[in-house]
Amino acid sequence: MRGDGHETHPLIGRLVRDIPWGTEGRLVAVVREELPTHIGTPRTTRRTYIRPTAVGVELPTALDNIEPLGAA
Repeated sequence: MRGDGHETHPLIGRLVRDIPWGTEGRLVAVVREELPTHIGTPRTTRRTYIRPTAVGVELPTALDNIEPLGAA
């Protein structure tokens, strides 16, 4: 992991699908983020960012929500 929270991941640059939403696009980042909780103790999560093939706006989703599509 780099100092800015970005992680290396084998799917970065590959086409992936966000399983719950069906969004398909290129995985551009995996970021470790601390999120607040209702009890005040932050929890760490790994969020991915997908750049859809149809539009240029990157969309976030959980790392566990993505699957690779076809060949790189």
